[in-house]
Amino acid sequence: MTQTIIMAIQVLPRIKDGNTSVLIDKAIKEIKQSGVKYRIGPFETVMEGNYEKLMQVIEQVQQTCFNAGADKVLVIAKIERRKEGDITIEEVMGKYGG
Repeated sequence: MTQTIIMAIQVLPRIKDGNTSVLIDKAIKEIKQSGVKYRIGPFETVMEGNYEKLMQVIEQVQQTCFNAGADKVLVIAKIERRKEGDITIEEVMGKYGG
């Protein structure tokens, strides 16, 4: 069985002429369609899954931004995992009502 981790990502696409919010909307749509559990926040999106799947989602998000016209994409990622066992979004956020 593969370990479940949580990963927070902030996607910052750059485009010479245009609105970057359109690219961010496309990035969020890609995350939604990936099938991973996620929560969107004001500055970053938190995803839950195994490491390989989440890295695959990050790659797909970047490619989606490039396909939509981004010149470059900066992705800032934070990972939380345990030495052994799973960690979930609910476990981390539960005491805060999330």
